Amino acid sequence: MIVSKFGGTSVGTYQAMQRSARIVASDSDRRLIVISATSGTTNDLVDLSESTLDSTSREEILKRIEERHLNIIKECSEKEKLEKEFYGQLSELREHLDFVGRDKRWKDRLYAFGELMSTKLFVEVLKENGVQAEWLDAREVIKTDSTFGNAEPDREVIAKKAKKWIDPKKIYLTQGFIGSDIFGNTTTLGRGGSDFSASLFAEAVKADTLEIWTDVAGVYTTDPRIVPGAFPIHEISFNEAAELSVFGGKVLHPATLKPAIRGGVNVRVASSSEPDEPGTLIVKETKNKPVIRAISLRKDQTLLTVNSLQMLHQHGFLAQLFKVLAEHKISVDLVSTSEVSVALTLDTAVNAANKVELTDQVLDELREFAEVSVEKELALIALIGNEMQKTSGLGGPLFTALESYNIRLICHGASSNNLCFLVDHDESEQIVKMLHEKFITE
Repeated sequence: MIVSKFGGTSVGTYQAMQRSARIVASDSDRRLIVISATSGTTNDLVDLSESTLDSTSREEILKRIEERHLNIIKECSEKEKLEKEFYGQLSELREHLDFVGRDKRWKDRLYAFGELMSTKLFVEVLKENGVQAEWLDAREVIKTDSTFGNAEPDREVIAKKAKKWIDPKKIYLTQGFIGSDIFGNTTTLGRGGSDFSASLFAEAVKADTLEIWTDVAGVYTTDPRIVPGAFPIHEISFNEAAELSVFGGKVLHPATLKPAIRGGVNVRVASSSEPDEPGTLIVKETKNKPVIRAISLRKDQTLLTVNSLQMLHQHGFLAQLFKVLAEHKISVDLVSTSEVSVALTLDTAVNAANKVELTDQVLDELREFAEVSVEKELALIALIGNEMQKTSGLGGPLFTALESYNIRLICHGASSNNLCFLVDHDESEQIVKMLHEKFITE
């Protein structure tokens, strides 16, 4: 059984939907299809949730959403039926906007409209291509806690619900990104959560393969927009891919691989516009294990340095520091310590999966027991590969190549699959180009 997930660009237009539908129709093992909102719709819905939005701006956004979906509907054979259904959803969305300012619960319900709209259209496009798929409300299966905006799935309940709602002999079309809590409230899994949803479904139905269909032909050695010579990786291990996604790889949502790894599900990343290309297969063990396989870049990073003489030969200081960060739900990436200071990197990018808000309140609480400094406009570069902590002769050539750049923090040895460091934001792309040329070979 194959679970196939199609991203926003793969269902963003009628032509894109047709390409994706043909992919589904080409293999009868594709029996659970998970799709995102049409490209741009979730961003529009997020903009609609802003409490400061005036009525004119609101209408402009609603008009964009309407036009985007009507452009697809007018090409469909069942256009009258779909138009009526769409305007019903749009009317419900308008009514819902009056409540959005109340709390995150209302925002999650608003954000769900994107996936609900796209699946209603795509199920008809599938029929046009001979695929009779049942429309499935993901909220019946993907059960979560009530952390609105970034809900935590309950894998045991999901497995039970999947057995109840999904017949492995039938074909289903469902939504990514959304779920529901025990009270029936709509929840979302965080930005980019459609991949995560698909992985949860794949684990729950014990799929053989999870396909992630996107707008690029697999996982690349680095971002091809930065390095034109970057190329797709044909096979990569789960451990490497997990490191790559966490440290800025744009293709996979960082949490995606966890359910797949647990369920022993192979993952394939491929392009819906180039379906004959092999894409990237993510497996437990790869045949080829280069020391450096890929380079990732994550911009808009912040370096938090906490300095105190209390650290010197004292116990409990780190526990005190991380207690403050935990209370404010601040996730830390890299950590470097000396006798009297601790340096931490935080992902403060706008589109971060777990964006960190370093508020004045957090800083004030830290300053009660230490000196604190904050540096922004930094970038995190990670070299992803194999047995890096055991490979002699890697550090010399690498740091010789970096000798003309200021390196703010280095993390090496904690993982066999990555070596990462912090650099100035303005120099980061130049460094990635140079390292790719020196260390990555086909």
